[in-house]
Amino acid sequence: MKFGLFIPQGWRQDLVGIDPAQHWGVMAGLARRVDGNPDWESIWVYDHVHTVPRPIEETTHEAWSLMAAFAGVTGRVRLGQMCTCMGYRNPAYLAKVAATVDVISEGRLEMGIGAGWYEHEWRAYGYGFPSAGERLQALREGVEIMQQMWTTGYGNYAGEHFTVDGAMCFPRPLQGDSAPGSPRNGIPVWIAGGGEKKTLRIAAEYADYTNFSGMPEEFSAKSEILRAHCADVGREFEDIVRSANFNVVIGRDDAEVQERLAWIRDHYTSAGLPEDVVESTVKSFADGPLVGTPEQIIEALVDLRSRGMTYAITYFVEQAYDLSGVELFEQAVIPAFMEREQHGGMWHFLHGR
Repeated sequence: MKFGLFIPQGWRQDLVGIDPAQHWGVMAGLARRVDGNPDWESIWVYDHVHTVPRPIEETTHEAWSLMAAFAGVTGRVRLGQMCTCMGYRNPAYLAKVAATVDVISEGRLEMGIGAGWYEHEWRAYGYGFPSAGERLQALREGVEIMQQMWTTGYGNYAGEHFTVDGAMCFPRPLQGDSAPGSPRNGIPVWIAGGGEKKTLRIAAEYADYTNFSGMPEEFSAKSEILRAHCADVGREFEDIVRSANFNVVIGRDDAEVQERLAWIRDHYTSAGLPEDVVESTVKSFADGPLVGTPEQIIEALVDLRSRGMTYAITYFVEQAYDLSGVELFEQAVIPAFMEREQHGGMWHFLHGR
């Protein structure tokens, strides 16, 4: 199993109370920390511009600016967004941006892409809010354009939502050319979302990775629907890596888990959110599958792995303020999913040898 880690960027109010002048230092420091630990495969950000669970006057740093910045301050870890909204940028321009980041990072970019859902920020930024069907059709067209530009250097496409006439993408991404990458797409493509009729169909056609619900039963159900779409389009189901995102609330014992949940409640209260929103947010953390002691979280991940989830992308809301949860996860959970030779110098520390 591979593990990725979201870096706090403010979208989930995970930089509240930190001076904006210090934000980049915090984010860059956390990214460098992950870069130095080979047990982490990747770091991630969200492609959003207004906060959740409510849009308020708090920081949300822009995703692709962060991609370029992280590319410059790290040297090993892979870089992703979960996920870029196709409607926020012209796909030919986005393909060019992504190719540039791939070059800056020396071939470390992951392309997470989806149809978009956050109506408030769509309308606030003047994008309107097309129907789900229109957004999904735009997703399909955009992925085709990006695939063309990354694999051939040119984009020529006439669709309902996007038209590209001789758009050039030079240099092409390093991945798929001078560096290993996706044979299908060049830059590996993650199709995010669990829509059963269209999103998972698009994933069957184009994705190297999928990303949908990490709740066990739902994950299994979505996987079987993806399998059926793969059969319909003539794609090997096992060629697609299935991932999920997880809020992690970890403690050495139940009392410490409850302390972390109490911290989450206090944190969102300090951001000025109404009590009912705070409580629903805390519940969303508490109800996730990766809540508990290391042993409980390992058990949950073993179950998810048996269902085909082989890439866990984790989120620790307290990371910018307190690293103890991330450290406990690194020391007591990740090693359970790695062979001795994979785990490097941490093995002897963890096993007292």
